[in-house]
Amino acid sequence: MRRHGLAWLLLFVVLPAFAAAPDAKQGTALIASAERGNVADIQKLLDAGAPVNVRDARGRNAVLAATQRGHTEAARLLIARGADVNAQDDIRDSAFLLAGARGHTEIVRATLAAGANLKSTNRYGGTALIPACHYGHVETVRVLLGSAIDVNHVNNLGWTALLEAVILGDGGARHAEIIKLLIAHGANVNLPDAQGVTPLAHAEQRGQRAISEMLRAAGAREKAPPRKPGAAL
Repeated sequence: MRRHGLAWLLLFVVLPAFAAAPDAKQGTALIASAERGNVADIQKLLDAGAPVNVRDARGRNAVLAATQRGHTEAARLLIARGADVNAQDDIRDSAFLLAGARGHTEIVRATLAAGANLKSTNRYGGTALIPACHYGHVETVRVLLGSAIDVNHVNNLGWTALLEAVILGDGGARHAEIIKLLIAHGANVNLPDAQGVTPLAHAEQRGQRAISEMLRAAGAREKAPPRKPGAAL
């Protein structure tokens, strides 16, 4: 009787647990289809029950895989079906953070609409806004600044979005426009880097005349104002 009881227990408890487990093959196929941007296959797999947020060996879910390849429609479909836009992989990329860094503006819009975590940070401690400014993605920056993202967030290098646009930008029209947008949205033009060097001083060192003039007009100084003891940067 005890053996029969154990058998029934296996049937009613253990086996249903196996049946309810996510289909690993479907998940693998979903991520592969997302990498290819194959919307039709993604739709079929999701309709067949593929888990939308399954991860691969690198910690990526399907929407991150689609974002890495710039497949906007695939990313939109996955987001509409419940993909986690904040899920970070082994190197701390998420669909939201990577879309900002790569300048995939429409994916950024979709992730924001899906509840992107504006405080999430990449492996450098930066928000989505900071690399968008670095790489000169004007429209992406414009969209991000339309959210409640922190324009003065400081990353692990001690740089804000403004500092990164000056230090790593090329001083051209795109970065000038980004700096104009940052100033208009409340960027602190006198917040220095970890070594105490201000955005204006960096711009002067790099011969970025137009940007220097813009910063001066916004009240920027070459030397950081003295800080009170114990005050944060």
